[in-house]
Amino acid sequence: MAGRVSGKTAIVFGAGSSGPGWGNGKAAAVLYAREGAAVACVDISAEAAAETAGIIAAEGGRALAIAADVTDLASVEDAAARAMAAFGAIDILHNNVGVVVPGGPEELDEAGFQRGLDLNVGSVYRTAKVLLPHFRERRAGSIVNISSLAAIRWTGYPYFAYYAAKAAVVQATVAIALQYAPHGVRANAVLPGLIDTPLIYAQISANYASAEEMVAARNRAVPLGKMGTAWDVAAAAVFLASDEAKFITGVALPVDGGQSQATPVPH
Repeated sequence: MAGRVSGKTAIVFGAGSSGPGWGNGKAAAVLYAREGAAVACVDISAEAAAETAGIIAAEGGRALAIAADVTDLASVEDAAARAMAAFGAIDILHNNVGVVVPGGPEELDEAGFQRGLDLNVGSVYRTAKVLLPHFRERRAGSIVNISSLAAIRWTGYPYFAYYAAKAAVVQATVAIALQYAPHGVRANAVLPGLIDTPLIYAQISANYASAEEMVAARNRAVPLGKMGTAWDVAAAAVFLASDEAKFITGVALPVDGGQSQATPVPH
């Protein structure tokens, strides 16, 4: 272990994976542990949370699996209480929950639009509401919110609610960072670009003739020539959460192979 977050505790909401392999939250939870943190692995799926916690335990780390629903405040409160009971305190809040609800304004029904907002930005509101008093009391704490490249640019998919919610996550991060800076709390966002995770095969591949076509098209859209991995996102998150970034707050960091600075490539 390099120990960049040694002695700290992280609570990762969305610590499971939507399928076999490494999703962003799963990789982040494991990397926090590899860098020395105790990790509360929270996911709506108890099985997914347990899988991530089991990987950490098998590598000699400390982990707790918790099933919780980020659309329910009481469930978030219970998850935080269980993590604090197990580890004594929480130093890092990592928000990874996100879901794509397809459709533009015409196609998207009211329920789908509200679901997109509730999961993608409502989760940030609820976890911050629960953890910020703890951070403020301790005059320390780091929040890492996983937004998306979709927060700042069109990515080629008709996902109106997702664009709106992920943009809100960025500004919500800024709001938290500046309001709570006098209390020793930092908040930053990571904006993943095109990342090769199990989620894209479940939620995006239907936009293409085949999964192979999707992978090829997404690789072409990245200036570096290939999609990133969940570990690229996790590495950025751990850096921002660590004391190496103690003078960084309120930033939205693209992890996108240069795509945010490039001319869009049609899908």
